[in-house]
Amino acid sequence: MAKHTVVTMPGDGIGNQVLPEAIRVLDAVGFEANYVHADIGWECWRNEGNALPKRTIELLRQHKVGLFGAITSKPKKETEADLIPALKGKGLQYFSPIVSMRQIFNLDICMRPCLSFPGNPLNFIRKRPEGGYEEPKVDVVVFRQNTEGLYAGVEWTNPPQLVRDALATHSKFKPFSSVPGVDLAISVRIITRPAAQRICEAAFRHARTFGYKSVTICEKPNVLRETSGMMEEVAKEVQKQYSEIALWSTNIDAQTMWLTKNPEDYGVIVASNLFGDVISDAFAGLVGGLGFAASGNIGEEVAVFEPTHGSAPKYAELKPPIVNPIAMILSAAMMLDHLGETEKATKVRSAIAAVVAEGKVRSYDMMRIPGGAKSIAQGAASTTQITDAILSKLGVGAEKEYAGSCRS
Repeated sequence: MAKHTVVTMPGDGIGNQVLPEAIRVLDAVGFEANYVHADIGWECWRNEGNALPKRTIELLRQHKVGLFGAITSKPKKETEADLIPALKGKGLQYFSPIVSMRQIFNLDICMRPCLSFPGNPLNFIRKRPEGGYEEPKVDVVVFRQNTEGLYAGVEWTNPPQLVRDALATHSKFKPFSSVPGVDLAISVRIITRPAAQRICEAAFRHARTFGYKSVTICEKPNVLRETSGMMEEVAKEVQKQYSEIALWSTNIDAQTMWLTKNPEDYGVIVASNLFGDVISDAFAGLVGGLGFAASGNIGEEVAVFEPTHGSAPKYAELKPPIVNPIAMILSAAMMLDHLGETEKATKVRSAIAAVVAEGKVRSYDMMRIPGGAKSIAQGAASTTQITDAILSKLGVGAEKEYAGSCRS
């Protein structure tokens, strides 16, 4: 009997290509699991008017662990146009299913490792003063508060009068008081002390466990005095329990400059939702980009692991598939860590590192060539070939088909 049950949600586009590759690696490394398919994404929206069906929520509630591929999101005006005729005109609203999952299950800790693999041609390099180049090692883990901030979803265009009246009690709203409602859009940035404490504690706990010497709180308290101010205040309080770990404070704008000046100086970074999103993508760009960017969304009971890339519909129909599956495979390795299978997770990362260092099998992004039907002819490895190379470093191979989609 399998030790674990994992809810698999390939979603849209290339999610259907990379998630099966991750399962091949999990099988090859000896991870014993049952995989339960769950519907999610754009096809569910089109055919059901809900991108995150209740049946998928119930599967996650039951099994606690999810592996997620990618979703397609479109602008507000296009969402209803894509509904099947029977659902049009019913006032349905599209909500991002991953944001909904975070809120339903309070997946408030988002963990995004940004680790450079030696030999990756996409790694950040810089000139030495005496000539030549150096490739600094980047080993950063961003802890992003995942349910609050500007992503909390409290926003209006043409806000109701009650909202306007409340805002009018603040002196800074005066310049906007005469703006017509249809011309006024408002998003509320919400930070709560308990959520700030939980993300800061997770960051410091990770730093202590894995030997990082510093935690950086990356906010903007000189301008966002209340919200960023609370984040920084909580970080200082939490640091008192971790006296051996230094607490640094940076402003988000300055941090984006420093990360390309001296990225090797940083270890664990903690930030509110939007700033954590920005800084994790920025650091990911130093270690190979979205093809190497993994993440975990972790709550007290449920955890969902996903690559940070999108569904890339322009590549979804290519045969053979060309997208880099490493971000998805690294996300699966994060899941292994979460489930206590750390030895298997280490083997997966070591196999990826060996393939990257060898440099014989590279995806189109690693070759720095345009993606598309011609990339294979130019020497790029297919999605499956990347996985095959990883399996060869593990010394075993496994094939397992995975299929499923939300279609009526």
